[in-house]
Amino acid sequence: MNIKSLLLGSAAALAVVSGAQAADAIVAAEPEPVEYVRVCDAYGTGYFYIPGTETCLKINGYIRFQVNVGEDVGGDSDWDAVTRGQVQFTAKSDTEYGPLTGVIVMQFNADNASSQNSKLDSAYLDVAGFRAGLFYSWWDDGLSGETDDIGSVVTLHNSIRYQYETSDFYAGISVDELEDGVFKTGEAPNNVGVAVGLGGKAGIFSYQITAGYDVDNEDGAVRAMGTVDIGPGTLGLAGVYSSGPNSYYSQAEWAVAAEYAIKATDKLKITPAVQYYGNYYGTPTKVGVADDFDGLGDAWKVGLTVDYQIVDNFYAKASVQYFDPDNGDDSTTGYFRLQRSF
Repeated sequence: MNIKSLLLGSAAALAVVSGAQAADAIVAAEPEPVEYVRVCDAYGTGYFYIPGTETCLKINGYIRFQVNVGEDVGGDSDWDAVTRGQVQFTAKSDTEYGPLTGVIVMQFNADNASSQNSKLDSAYLDVAGFRAGLFYSWWDDGLSGETDDIGSVVTLHNSIRYQYETSDFYAGISVDELEDGVFKTGEAPNNVGVAVGLGGKAGIFSYQITAGYDVDNEDGAVRAMGTVDIGPGTLGLAGVYSSGPNSYYSQAEWAVAAEYAIKATDKLKITPAVQYYGNYYGTPTKVGVADDFDGLGDAWKVGLTVDYQIVDNFYAKASVQYFDPDNGDDSTTGYFRLQRSF
């Protein structure tokens, strides 16, 4: 082998080794796996898995603009514009006892730019029919219009509740802290109540019966509501009785209400309604209410509410109410609302 052949062979071997080393140098490391948000359809639409967990989360809420009209609704003015934003977080996960649910609702209200407030509107946990935390009672329910006045003055309580339910029926019992409720003269704001509720639907009928006993005030109330589909709309009827002013019902000794929600079109609903109060107390101050309803006059109210869906998740509502008590001046109030839900 001559010197020329030796040099050429050495150069070729060096080139092969260098090429192999260069190839090894540019090999990229394996990319880290990326976990994208996954849809969770086990609990209905809108849920997604929180990355890295098996907990499903749903975020929803609404934005509302409303103009209220009526005597002194805005202080010295007969109109007032208000805005509200509300957001709800609902978390669910499977357990051996069934779905474990946690709900947080935050609400933000603005009377104007310099007068705003925020509050915790609900916060509770729920599993196997048991619920504990801050949530609205069955006494917050009502007919679909804006005329009926058959609920508690305060319906948001720290409570513990058990509710059995199926797709067409529910029944439950709750123990409610009533410290921000109604108190008779001489009573201190340290109160508790027990409420029961049952309801359901059967074909074109729906019904609900609610009762509550206010321990400190030693009075209670019972209410029944029902609806039935008739013709182009839904007829709603309700009645309530209270043994004395208490945190569950204090507006009157008894009241009856009726409405007919007319489905005029797929987007338009018109709801005329009326309510009559026996021994009308009014909306009392929370402290120092009377022991009973004796000697009070009656009252009646009539109203009209119109709902219109502009597009999906965006609707307008207008409502006007006329109220006439025996012992007081009559009044007309109303509002116009725009609301976008998400």
